Amino acid sequence: MSEDLLRDGELPEEEITRAENRWVIVVCAITVLIVATFALSVGLFHDAPPSSLESIQSDQIHRAGEFVESNLGTAMQPDGSAVVRLVLQQFSFSPSVINVPVNTPVTIRAVSADVVHGFLVTGTNVNLMVVPGYVTTLRAQFRHPGRYLVPCQEFCGMGHQDMWATLVVGSKADFPIDPSGKQRF
Repeated sequence: MSEDLLRDGELPEEEITRAENRWVIVVCAITVLIVATFALSVGLFHDAPPSSLESIQSDQIHRAGEFVESNLGTAMQPDGSAVVRLVLQQFSFSPSVINVPVNTPVTIRAVSADVVHGFLVTGTNVNLMVVPGYVTTLRAQFRHPGRYLVPCQEFCGMGHQDMWATLVVGSKADFPIDPSGKQRF
């Protein structure tokens, strides 16, 4: 009977066992590679996202330091560049209208007060993930004046769909540098 099975294209049991063992080795090798990659990234980046190397106490954001309410928004620097400071929290951007000058280096510094949020400037390549406990920093330059929608593209709760801001890129003449370096509107 076993000769009949072998003639019909069936493989002997030893051949099946060898094929299964090869697949077990391949799966184990892939698993070891994934675990090694994860361990290496944790070791190199100290368990932090690569773009978020500056940490902050999320529960202290509004009380003192760089992200108090009076410092939020766009501040023109003496060198002509701009710094935008933002606080993202369920379900709002502070400030909700962000004004920046056209053709000017802009540094965006954003923090989250509660959960992971996103900051996506539609029509551009500006796309940030804002993680609680870290300051997310990005340098950009907006070459075209106009109004850009800024949605939160990371799901942050039941009101996520209502979390929007507006980025207004305007003339540099509209951005005087006052003694404190803060933009005034």
